[in-house]
Amino acid sequence: MFIAMNRFQVKRGAEQAFEAIWQSRESYLSEMPGFVEFHLLKGPIAEDHTLYSTHTTWADKDAFDAWTRSEQFRRSHARAGNDTGQSLYLGHPRFEGFEVLRTERNAAAA
Repeated sequence: MFIAMNRFQVKRGAEQAFEAIWQSRESYLSEMPGFVEFHLLKGPIAEDHTLYSTHTTWADKDAFDAWTRSEQFRRSHARAGNDTGQSLYLGHPRFEGFEVLRTERNAAAA
């Protein structure tokens, strides 16, 4: 299993616009072999930004790499635009990829 994460430092006051982009976009992820699940996470609030992260789980790194080279990837990112005309971010998103070495689940919670 492989987890792909992007961290976004969204400028204070731009949170609603950022969330609206993610709520309204078409991702095409479900069309991709090896896609497991996606989460948009909202984290702590700092003086100048709110931290967000996308968390996508894939069957393996090859499935994730295929996504990044796919037409679905290009289409989903082409429609992820910001219509406000101003940058919503402090810097660029930060990508982090992780190979899953161990998973533990609570069977009673499922």
